[in-house]
Formats: sequence, structure tokens, C-alpha cells
Amino acid sequence: VQLQASGGGLVQAGGSLRLSCAASGRTFSSYMMGWFRQAPGKEREFVASINWSGGSTYYADSAKGRFTISRDNAKNTLYLQMINLKPEDTAIYYCAKVWSRRGTLGVNYWGQGTQVTVSS
Repeated sequence: VQLQASGGGLVQAGGSLRLSCAASGRTFSSYMMGWFRQAPGKEREFVASINWSGGSTYYADSAKGRFTISRDNAKNTLYLQMINLKPEDTAIYYCAKVWSRRGTLGVNYWGQGTQVTVSS
């Protein structure tokens, strides 16, 4: 599996961005997927996840109400729509193929990140 994130950039506080993650392979539609981010000097953290069909999503508290994770299995693409961005959202955003078992979320594969910078 190869994952390539794109769509990052520089935006003012209150602005919006949509990140995309293009996946290779014919089995994307069977994967659970997620977005993570890593701010300078901080550990990588979970942002959102989505099941194989898109029917179930889960968000970190920091993302609830502002971020929307979605997928288009016909296009092998994962999305993260972000609105009302804040300077503290500044980070490198990574997509990943993930798994979930008994309340634990793990990562099978990481994609390349895309930089999101929110100016105040």
C-alpha cells in the first residue's frame, strides 16, 4: 500500500482546507483509514478515522465539529475537510491505513505528510 497526502498549505485562522490521500492498490475499499498530525516539538496524534464503507467515523476532541473525514472508494481517495482552522492546527498531517481492535487503534502503513500552516 502506498499513500500520498496532498492539499496542505498556508491559510489564515478561520479558513478552510481539504486534504486528500491517494491510495494505491485494489483493496482500498476494505481498509479502515485515519488521519494523524504532528506539530513541531510534539508527538504525532490521532485526528480522525473512518471505516471501510465510510459509514462509521471517529474524531479526536480537537477535531469534532470542525473536521470531517470521508472517503471515495471508487477513487481510492481519503479526505479530511477542515473548517474554522486555528493556529494550533498547524502541523504535518499524515494519512494512514489503520486497524482497530478492542478499543485500540493501530497503524499498518503511514503515508507521506502534507504541511498545514494556520496563521493568526
